[in-house]
Amino acid sequence: MSRVLTRVLVIVVLSAGCGRHPVAPEAAITPPAWLTSLIQQLEAQPVANPPAFVARYAYKGETVYFVPQRCCDVMSVVYRSDGTVLCHADGGLAGTGDGRCSDFFAERRNERIIWRDPRS
Repeated sequence: MSRVLTRVLVIVVLSAGCGRHPVAPEAAITPPAWLTSLIQQLEAQPVANPPAFVARYAYKGETVYFVPQRCCDVMSVVYRSDGTVLCHADGGLAGTGDGRCSDFFAERRNERIIWRDPRS
């Protein structure tokens, strides 16, 4: 009897969460004003290949925002939460960015895509 009751309880608990329609994590994030402005600038540019996006990460105890390189020799940008540039993680002529955060890709954590170009 105890096993049957346990199974029923588990099914009820699991089923209770199925009826909800949670907000997508990206939609729940309100970007800072400087980032909204940056996204508007990206939307005004021609569609990139690959498509542009903005991701939020935890990096060395800081919240940062990453905008990947648009092409070839263009550098990606890692912004601090206040909108100042922390570094350029990759891209440029050598493809290795500016060298100020060479460990960014290995050390970044908790990716959240804040915006992805819908035109792609």
